[in-house]
Amino acid sequence: MMKKYIVCTSINHPTKAIHAYDAMKEWKLIVVGDKKTPKNYKLDHGLYLSPDDQLDMSAELSDLIGWNCIQRRNFGLLHAFNLGADVVCTVDDDNIPLKNWGTILFINQTVNAKKFDTRSIAFDPIGATSYAHLWHRGFPLELIPERDYENFNSSVVKADVQADFWNGDPDIDAICRLEHKPNCTFKDSDFPFFSNKPSPFNSQNTFLGKQIKNDYFLFPHIGRMDDIWASYYISTKGFKVVYNEATVFQERNEHNLIEDMKKEYIGYENNLKLIKDLSVNPNNIYKYLPTKSIEAWDLYRSLLN
Repeated sequence: MMKKYIVCTSINHPTKAIHAYDAMKEWKLIVVGDKKTPKNYKLDHGLYLSPDDQLDMSAELSDLIGWNCIQRRNFGLLHAFNLGADVVCTVDDDNIPLKNWGTILFINQTVNAKKFDTRSIAFDPIGATSYAHLWHRGFPLELIPERDYENFNSSVVKADVQADFWNGDPDIDAICRLEHKPNCTFKDSDFPFFSNKPSPFNSQNTFLGKQIKNDYFLFPHIGRMDDIWASYYISTKGFKVVYNEATVFQERNEHNLIEDMKKEYIGYENNLKLIKDLSVNPNNIYKYLPTKSIEAWDLYRSLLN
């Protein structure tokens, strides 16, 4: 039987979303705690990695990542894969699963999907839906006017990553959210699909096959590009990313959108250059990462079984 794990982020608010996953059958839940997590936090069925547990796993990795940041979930990924996970789903703690969550799993399966052949250097998945005026967080702003979805056909693909969408407040950047403030209900009929070009996917409601475990890492110290740069790296390494229908409803945690925009600026400035460089050689990502992020990634890889 396939070993399946859910990794949730450290806890920012009341845990109604996390406990919904806690009740799921056939999936094992791992919640990664942080300094702000209540001291008496408990799960009914899942595994809670306390700050002390993470220090026992690797105090050095903990120091390189830092506390009170979403990249602590790397400890959950590390633990799940070292337990022999075949599939790990990483989810945010403000995502409430819908009835269809986990009922469609493409990882390591061949699936008939819509394939978009874009002339651009990158593909924006949100623009392929009925919300074509929005764009995914981390998609280069310079490319928004040239997005094209005219060329597509039905094609068979074997998924290494399955990025499920999110009703409610979608994963768009601060500029898009300030302008549109959307509340979305994505059409199931728009999915599944993939593209011939690198595309951003997040760590909000995303299924990862074990074959990418050495290459997928949520980079600390680069603001809100931690999962986005990981996605571009994965895409340019040749792993296949399939986008699936919405399987969660996001009741987004309170955010200061101006602060979000500041944390996204590294992406606004570098995403297009990054994609061009990665398309030549995925290892060019090292040119964009700070030293502590590289050291954390290298150490993480060394800790994998």
